[in-house]
Amino acid sequence: MNNQIGDTDTDTDVSTDTSTDSELGTTAGVETSTTTTAGESEEQVRDEWTDYRFDAPAKLSVEDLDVWYGDDHALKDVSMEIPEESVTALIGPSGCGKSTYLRCLNRMNDRIKAARIEGSVELDGMEIYDPNTNLVELRKRIGMVFQSPNPFPKSIRDNISYGPRKHGDINKGLLARLFGRDDSEKEAELVERSLRQAALWDEVNDRLDDNALGLSGGQQQRLCIARCLAVDPEVILMDEPASALDPIATSKIEDLVTELAEDYTVVIVTHNMQQAARISDQTAVFLTGGELVEYDDTDKIFENPESQRVEDYITGKFG
Repeated sequence: MNNQIGDTDTDTDVSTDTSTDSELGTTAGVETSTTTTAGESEEQVRDEWTDYRFDAPAKLSVEDLDVWYGDDHALKDVSMEIPEESVTALIGPSGCGKSTYLRCLNRMNDRIKAARIEGSVELDGMEIYDPNTNLVELRKRIGMVFQSPNPFPKSIRDNISYGPRKHGDINKGLLARLFGRDDSEKEAELVERSLRQAALWDEVNDRLDDNALGLSGGQQQRLCIARCLAVDPEVILMDEPASALDPIATSKIEDLVTELAEDYTVVIVTHNMQQAARISDQTAVFLTGGELVEYDDTDKIFENPESQRVEDYITGKFG
C-alpha cells in the first residue's frame, strides 16, 4: 500500500484536532536505526524486542508502517498488534513518532497534505487504508481524544448528542415531531449514559444546558471523552489527555481510562512514564527516528527492559 493523502473526507467527526504535533518536521536528517540524541547509546534493535505475544484477540494489527512528512521519515517500519479491551501506552521522547503512529490508527494523518503513509493497519481484520474505507464510519469506530480539551461552544447536552445526530442515530426538531420520530427521550438517555461513563454526570446533571466552555479544564476533557463515547466506539485513542491538567483532574482521567478498558480498547500517548506504569497493560517505546524499539507487558518494560536505550530513557539518562 502506498498512500499520498489529502483531506478528502466529509468532516463529520465529533472532535476537532487542535493539538500541536511536535513530531511534524522534527525528524529531518534521520537516516539509520542507530541515529541517536544526546545521551542516547547506539544499538541495533532486535525483532524479538517488539514481537509482543498475548492471549487476547488483536483489535488492531499494524504491519510495516512508514510515515513521511515531505522528505522527513517520521515513522520507520513499525509492526505491532494491540489487544482488545486493554490499555496500550505509547511512550518516548518528543519527536519520536508516537503521536504520528496514534494518528495512523484512525487516519487522522489524512488531514496533513504532506503526509505519505505506507504499510497496513487492520481493525478486526479490515484494512483501514483500503481506498473504499468510509472514513466517517472508521472514526466512529475509532474515536480520538486530544491533548487540549476542545469542547464545542454549545451546551453540555449538545456536545454529547452532536455526533449521534450527525450519524442519524437521533432525530429531533419540528419535522421529527411531525412524523412521530422525535428522539428527545433517547437523547436524554444517551447524554446521561455517556456522562456517567466519563465520570462527569454527578458534576453537571443540573446544568446540561450551560455552555460547555464554562467547565473547568478537567471537566472539559472528560466531556470530550463522553462525546467520544456517545457514538459508541470500539477503540479510543488518547493523545496525552492529561498533560494540560492539574494533579486532581489527571487522577480522575487515569481512573477513567482504567474503567474504560473493561469495555473498550484504549491506546494512549503519554510523556508521563509514571502514568504509563500506573494505567497501562502493555507499553510500546518509540525512540529517536520514529523507531519502535521495545513492546511488552508494562511491568516488563519498566522493570526489566531488553533494550539498553529503553532502560536509559526510563531512568532519565536522555529524553
